[in-house]
Amino acid sequence: MISQSIRQGLVKTNISQGFLICQYNAGLRYYSNASSRKNFKTTIPKNIVLVDGVRTPFLVSGTSYAKLMPYELARHSMLNLLRKTNIDKELIEYIVYGSVIQEVKTSNVAREASLAAGFSQKTPAHTVTMACISSNAAITTAMGLISANAHDAILAGGVEFMSDVPIRHSRQMRALMLQANKAKTLGQKLGLLSKIRLSHFIPELPAVSEFSSGETMGHSADRLAASFKVTREEQDEYALRSHTLAKKAEESGYFTDLVPFQVNGINKIVDKDNGIRVSTPESLKKLKPAFVKPYGTITAANASYLTDGASACLVMSEEKAKQLKLKPKAYLRDFVYVSQDPIDQLLLGPAYGIPKLLNKTGLSLKDIDSWEIHEAFAGQILANIKALESDWFCKNYIGLPEKFGSPDLSKWNNWGGSLSIGHPFAATGVRLCMHTANRLVREDGSLGVVAACAAGGQGVAMLLERHPDATAN
Repeated sequence: MISQSIRQGLVKTNISQGFLICQYNAGLRYYSNASSRKNFKTTIPKNIVLVDGVRTPFLVSGTSYAKLMPYELARHSMLNLLRKTNIDKELIEYIVYGSVIQEVKTSNVAREASLAAGFSQKTPAHTVTMACISSNAAITTAMGLISANAHDAILAGGVEFMSDVPIRHSRQMRALMLQANKAKTLGQKLGLLSKIRLSHFIPELPAVSEFSSGETMGHSADRLAASFKVTREEQDEYALRSHTLAKKAEESGYFTDLVPFQVNGINKIVDKDNGIRVSTPESLKKLKPAFVKPYGTITAANASYLTDGASACLVMSEEKAKQLKLKPKAYLRDFVYVSQDPIDQLLLGPAYGIPKLLNKTGLSLKDIDSWEIHEAFAGQILANIKALESDWFCKNYIGLPEKFGSPDLSKWNNWGGSLSIGHPFAATGVRLCMHTANRLVREDGSLGVVAACAAGGQGVAMLLERHPDATAN
């Protein structure tokens, strides 16, 4: 059934767009779409808009960005957002930016990148981290600040740079080095030298496993796929779908959020994502398991890859956007965060978040015209779909009276996803929102949902609505 749905995802769909009427009642805002009769509610107290967003090309780590620092990618995205929106940087009142594996020299990369980009020294900036949903956290933080009337114009985004990660001395060596700073006499220093052992020189790499469980995300994804009986064939088929749709969208010129980057020392301008590769089922079948060997189903081809990249978007109150004569892409209507068992349900954020968001807003699956769901692994995506289709799972874990049902895959990640485009951890959330906004225009839709899982067993789901002034440029 899923395989059939995956194939159906290659079919283009058309959805009608209507007009919205707002009513107020008991702290809720109710909206009705006159032509398609879609009604929804939100607790967000004012109209908040996603004006526009940009991203660098997403590159496989260790390629063209390898000699940069993360703040340089972030700076590029910030400056190009200003150019695309034609807004003066002095109008940006606050900056929220995500980062996961942080460069220690620029731990508050939001501040360092904004200063490097020439923003006012008086513009506050802070960095957030929530694993793969860090830029979602940046966007919803901006929504909160605007809802609280603290600010009206906020830059949100995120950067990830896996080409150069912080590698530390061992704990024992660090302890000796700190003690050496305090040693005053030659005897004290020689005493510390005598304590050094060869094992102290073994470096500590950034953890690839969950701190709470000690298990890598790949192993967890393999177990999750097995639990929901997701086959290797289904995962490879989904991965091929992702790359095929991404290639088609790229060739069609749909990635209008992507801004080229001239990297110092490299003659050519980087103007494309370099991880999109359309293979064949036969080639995918030859790959060996990457994590659980020899019987696992997660491979290098059906998992997302380590990626360098940055993104930025402009979030405003609609009133402010109108004052500046801007044409927003979408309304940011509502959001929910979820968390669950980080061992057995590490990657099930969308399965928990989607029902919670739709129940909160009074919507059903059929009301959603565009789905943009983060693809950490093909097995993770298909497990989430099967979870939503499971009576037992929905009753016992989500607390629903019956199965929630699965989204229409003909409206699902129609321009590819993280498996193909790439996944710079803290930058992906903006891409998901921008693809949602632009797809709603090109596919003539009204409402879109963004959802993603994250390390620690967390997740997010967001509701976006096409703005009447939106274009897909």
